[in-house]
Amino acid sequence: MRAARPTFGAFNQGGIPTIACFNKASTPLGVDFDALIAAMQAFVDSYVMPVWGAPAKLVKSKGYVKGAWAVVFLDNADQPVALAYHDLTPDGLPQSKVFVKTTLDSHDLVSVSASHELVEMLVDPAINIMTTGPDPKVMYAYESADPVEQLSFKVNGIPMTDFVYPAYFEVFHKAGSVRFDQMKKVNKPFQILSGGYQIVFKNGKWSQIFASVSKKRRFGREDRRGHRSEQRVHAARNKLRRADKKKIARMERRI
Repeated sequence: MRAARPTFGAFNQGGIPTIACFNKASTPLGVDFDALIAAMQAFVDSYVMPVWGAPAKLVKSKGYVKGAWAVVFLDNADQPVALAYHDLTPDGLPQSKVFVKTTLDSHDLVSVSASHELVEMLVDPAINIMTTGPDPKVMYAYESADPVEQLSFKVNGIPMTDFVYPAYFEVFHKAGSVRFDQMKKVNKPFQILSGGYQIVFKNGKWSQIFASVSKKRRFGREDRRGHRSEQRVHAARNKLRRADKKKIARMERRI
């Protein structure tokens, strides 16, 4: 797919974060890890950054890097050491977790899941951005990949997630007037495709809106623990916790 032309970047973070990517999963990823990181970097540089104004430098590492954000690959949320990774890096910085076995058991691709978490972390690092939308009684979470979940395109030959553009969250746009997502599948603001969903806050509670019954059923079967979108719900009640490096080290020595 042709790279996105530069548009007005909505969310310049004032700097370029380094994101440490490290694999703690015993389950094969189904893709070479070095190639995956390279594809994710190209995904950010050529597609996400020109649209959202959110650059990043991805680096392969064996663990957390001081001052860096993180993308951590784990088997699943039940992996004993997974609990010690908590919600944030040890420095209190943004972190995404990719559950490899859970993803593959759901017949999804690790590369798509990883890029999904990555773009949403870049667009809303603190998981706290909401906006008004078509329903005046509802606040809509700024989740840039959820509405087009299950759609992907290839970067360096590796599937990456589709994602929505800033115009998606701007209700004044007429249908078909501007580009609303990378793959040009969305026709109007706040449209949810059949395989996607939208997190909303209504009547003091978080919930989801689905475009199809099949997606709603599948969502209900999925293990969503540890996903950043779920952290949005928990953060409203509990403070996000930093990863415990000492506990992680102790548990890894037992493996």
